[in-house]
Amino acid sequence: MRNNIVAGNWKMNNDATQTRVLINDLNKALEEVSINCRVLISPTSINLTSAVALTQDSVIEVSAQNMHQAKSGAFTGEISAEMLKDVGVKTVILGHSERRTYFGEDDKILTEKVASALENNLEVIFCFGESLEDRKSENHFNVVESQLKNVVLSLSASSWKHIVLAYEPVWAIGTGETASPEQAQEMHAFIRSLLVDTYGSSVAEHVSILYGGSVKPTNAREIFSKEDVDGGLIGGASLKASDFTGIISAF
Repeated sequence: MRNNIVAGNWKMNNDATQTRVLINDLNKALEEVSINCRVLISPTSINLTSAVALTQDSVIEVSAQNMHQAKSGAFTGEISAEMLKDVGVKTVILGHSERRTYFGEDDKILTEKVASALENNLEVIFCFGESLEDRKSENHFNVVESQLKNVVLSLSASSWKHIVLAYEPVWAIGTGETASPEQAQEMHAFIRSLLVDTYGSSVAEHVSILYGGSVKPTNAREIFSKEDVDGGLIGGASLKASDFTGIISAF
């Protein structure tokens, strides 16, 4: 049975005070609703320690937005898997489209990062997705298949107990284009079929696949109702307690 998950990626937003206020608002709001999914938030790295402390008695789990693949060394500004574990973080987002685009993270780097995370018993939310050019040229399935095969589809079947997939239709983020729930389901079903082909249905049916394409309280219920959509990786809507709670309540 796969988990329903709503994960908030706060990106480079919220200072220490804003982080504390938002977490307290979320803790209070979530006490008043029925929760039928895992709830994760991903603050900036300098606020991870305080976020873990503020969620000790909460349903909220804390994840990191990124990590370096090395155990330690001369990597100025970076954070290792062991450092994340040390402050109580158990999950990390890897492969986000912004990391790929702005910081040049390719399949080789991501393969190393995923391996390091798994070696340190961190859960991985692995992101992938096609560009507008890929979608318009009808190459989107090939691009997604390549991104998965080059990094995670070579892992052992047992590794998938610690992996969540997050499909990001990059073409629908800030382009004016809109991805429909049907398009989300189409891609998610394709992704699950790749898992079936590689590992069999037993593994495939236990892997959560999240949708990362501008989920809001107004469309979350329809998107989450699709058979192969197990939740969302939420950006802007996770920065406001009422919106994020509304999305969580869609389950």
